[in-house]
Amino acid sequence: MLEIACFNAASAVTAAKAGADRIELCADYAAGGVTPSLSTLHSIRKATDKPIHVMIRPRGGDFTYSAAQCSQMKSNIDMFKESSAVDGFVFGILTAGNEIDQARNRELVEAAKPLPCTFHRAIDDVTDLDAAVETIVDCGFASILTSGGAKNAWEGRARVGELQQKYSGRISIILGGGIRSTNVVDLKHETGVQWVHSAAITGPDEEVDSEEVGKMVELLRNA
Repeated sequence: MLEIACFNAASAVTAAKAGADRIELCADYAAGGVTPSLSTLHSIRKATDKPIHVMIRPRGGDFTYSAAQCSQMKSNIDMFKESSAVDGFVFGILTAGNEIDQARNRELVEAAKPLPCTFHRAIDDVTDLDAAVETIVDCGFASILTSGGAKNAWEGRARVGELQQKYSGRISIILGGGIRSTNVVDLKHETGVQWVHSAAITGPDEEVDSEEVGKMVELLRNA
């Protein structure tokens, strides 16, 4: 299964038409992805019925947020839920010590119900991955996007494989970080994950490459 991170409406429609199984909708590729606008979500929903998971992130940078920023994140979840155009959310809050902020994450998961939530690659900044996964499970997340604590999926593939074996019955592990058609099959085989995540951006801007998405879809289908 292939999730494509999209940073504008045109890219999301492109990814959906090219066969992506799910869209992760963000804004501002240069910042690493932040909360998109409601109008962008609506324009995509008019063009596709593919599942759309919305990034909830008030700013780029680290994943430790102020009380006001956390309140903004909750308000954004409420706003998107009311639109009935969203299928899930993606977010992650860490403490100043780079541990999972259990209370704040749990509050957002509760606000998102009954929609599923993914804890994003903020987990790759923690020092103890196993402890982090346990906390994320306890918070009620449905899935985790990770490169196994490494800078990319290829370098972290062995660790992700371990997480998949240990936790697959309790939470879905999504592999992300530099995944392209050139490595997607090997990564899926070596890690055993069901879902892989890619931005499928091959040019200098933030536009999804339709051909690259199509290649990955075909390769995964035949893997």
